[in-house]
Amino acid sequence: MNWYLVKIVYQIICGEGNHTPQFDEQVRLISAPASEEAAEKGRSIGLQEEDVFYNAKQQLVQWKFVNVAEVYALREMMDGAEVYSQIKEIDDAEGYRNFVHHKAHMLQKNSPSLVLQTL
Repeated sequence: MNWYLVKIVYQIICGEGNHTPQFDEQVRLISAPASEEAAEKGRSIGLQEEDVFYNAKQQLVQWKFVNVAEVYALREMMDGAEVYSQIKEIDDAEGYRNFVHHKAHMLQKNSPSLVLQTL
């Protein structure tokens, strides 16, 4: 078996969808014999984890699976190895830096069990 990072994309629709479109991109660790099977496993997870619920304002919220957008093979497990990279273009550079510093501060301040919640 090989290890892969698989990006699963969901669209988040609140109420009638009269809002700025929202998408959640999740990078998942998948074990599979080849990239095709990793992508298929990602699609299966994406469909299984679609969700529909009511928010605090009693609006219907839907997490609709879009598709698997990317599959990356992890060739070697090595300390410090880059496993994913994304370049972002942000209008408010200072605001983004402050956001990153805030997340880093929360990681340092809180217990390791909160790491996944802050990412």
